[in-house]
Amino acid sequence: MLPADRPLRVLAAMSGGVDSAVAAARAAEAGHDVTGVHLALSANPQSFRTGARGCCTIEDSRDARRAADVIGIPFYVWDLADRFREDVVEDFVAEYEAGRTPNPCLRCNEKIKFAALLDKALALGFDAVCTGHYAQVILTESGERELHRASDMAKDQSYVLGVLDDRQLAHAMFPLGDTETTKEEIRAEAERRGLAVAKKPDSHDICFIADGDTQGFLAARLGKSEGDIVDEQGTKLGTHEGAYGYTIGQRKGLRIGTPAADGKPRYVLDISPVNNTVTVGPATSLDVTSLTAIKPRWCGTPPSGPGTYTAQLRAHGGETEVTADLLNNELHVHFTEPARGVAPGQAIVLYDGTRVVGSATIATTERVAAGV
Repeated sequence: MLPADRPLRVLAAMSGGVDSAVAAARAAEAGHDVTGVHLALSANPQSFRTGARGCCTIEDSRDARRAADVIGIPFYVWDLADRFREDVVEDFVAEYEAGRTPNPCLRCNEKIKFAALLDKALALGFDAVCTGHYAQVILTESGERELHRASDMAKDQSYVLGVLDDRQLAHAMFPLGDTETTKEEIRAEAERRGLAVAKKPDSHDICFIADGDTQGFLAARLGKSEGDIVDEQGTKLGTHEGAYGYTIGQRKGLRIGTPAADGKPRYVLDISPVNNTVTVGPATSLDVTSLTAIKPRWCGTPPSGPGTYTAQLRAHGGETEVTADLLNNELHVHFTEPARGVAPGQAIVLYDGTRVVGSATIATTERVAAGV
């Protein structure tokens, strides 16, 4: 638990972007003893995204260093490339190879920023790790810490933090989460503070895929493997160069020559790595009524029985009402209204109001029509 009666020793994770720079500046301005650190996540940074993206390149580390100099805090670069490759990049490739759809940002927060980084920070005597995420850690009257959505829902990033447990939350600091400021106001604040990253573009894509071509990235590591694209009846409609290159709910890039009988678009319904087959069908066949999720992680005490929550299924998705129950360490979730585009490998994050209850990895789904 973070002490409340004294300034803290804070390790500020500085990606080289505007959010983490302002977060570090706010922590220092609040009177904490702040040290900046940039995580070197690639043994060859030129192989990661180039340009001003605010994540994993050499120029990002330089931007972070310049920001630390302006703030007036010590700054270091820590090499976590091996850990990042094993826990995030290799996991990403393995999940796609198995026909699942992973979220590497969520895995990075779990394994790198709030595991490897936090463990090292605590060993060095720091009290907390500070990041530029838009989320809130709230101390309750009973002394427990809860993870909540950011004050501004438009910027909320609590979904990718839903993997944090009690211990990690006890040492987490998110200076941007409890303010109603817009991103433009954050940039204006950075400019007032003299931070050169004020106008730096946000990072939206996967940091370790240099050109944004996920399918090409996977093909280079898994090799091309031609297979069939079929409809729900098993009729062959076309071919692909690797089932790993598709995600459930995908519409574009199917390259099916034969139009559907009803003239409507078709979507990826299922990915089978066993026979390298991609099944497509109408949007209505994507309707999911329930799911089972594994590897639950709780931001507090686990639920003791069935309950009603809202759920978020992707980083930029909306909320949907669900009932959920934890049985034999598996989360069984039923949707009040069918949800679409739900894929194994994705994270489901449960909320009680604005409070993050916890998250789990989707393993199986039940659909209205297909029964998949």
